Order: sequence, then C-alpha cells, then structure tokens
Amino acid sequence: MTTKNEHLQFIVEEYRRADNKWPATMREVATWAIHANLWAPQPSAVIAQCAEELSRALRDEYVTDPQGRRVRTKHAATYTTDEGEQLVLWDDIRTAPADHMRRAFQQRRHQILGDCKQLKSDVDSFNQNRLPTEPIQIIFDFTLDLEEAAYLKRSA
Repeated sequence: MTTKNEHLQFIVEEYRRADNKWPATMREVATWAIHANLWAPQPSAVIAQCAEELSRALRDEYVTDPQGRRVRTKHAATYTTDEGEQLVLWDDIRTAPADHMRRAFQQRRHQILGDCKQLKSDVDSFNQNRLPTEPIQIIFDFTLDLEEAAYLKRSA
C-alpha cells in the first residue's frame, strides 16, 4: 500500500513516461492525470471546499438595519453535541434566538482577543529584537476608535 504522496509522485512519473511535455506545470500534469483517470477529488474534499465557500459568502452578506447601520446577516456559533462532536451552526440575525446570537458574538469577541494577543506578541518582539529608535506602541482600548467611527457615520 502506498501513501498519498507516493501515489502523487507515481502520477508524475506516469505523466513523464507517457512522453508528455517536461518540464511541466502541475496544472498540465493535473489535467493529464484527471483525463487519464489516475486522480479524482475525494467527495469529502469537495464537500469541505463547498462548505468553506458558502461560509465565506455568508460572512459577506449585509443588510441595513432600521437605524441605518450596516450589519452582517448570518452568524456562526460553535456547539458541542452530547457525543462530543463540534458543529458550527449558522443563523440569521433577523430571526435567530438570542442564545445563538449571544454565543456567536462571544465567540467572535474571543477571536478578536486572539488577534490582539498575537499583535501584541508581534509588536513586543519587533521592539525588543529590532530595537527601533522609537518603539512601536499599540493601544488595545478601542473605545475612542468606536466613538470616532460612530461620529463619522452620523456626520456622513
């Protein structure tokens, strides 16, 4: 039994043995491999790709609420089943139960915190290891930023 990588390496060797153009791009090899029935996508990979594309599309769906705010309509929240399986369920802000939205908002806040922690590590490392003349300072209190954004929105 061969590994997946060994099988892919075999496909490239078969491509070459078939006297195809070499050197070649992997698109050319892939086209040949698919037509020669040596490679086909796994159904689970196709489903995973489709699910990721659907998720990306839902993240980009917005409406204007009655107060004039542009808000995301679809929100994901992760749940754990009794069997320990994690599921990411999507719902619409206009119809979702408050519990789903609370969970989705808390999880997004946690993701933002993770981004801020990583940014702080990056900035601290740069300042300590590159020793710039003026160390870069990052403020993680977004209160003024949010107030300014609200002001700009009102005055636009």
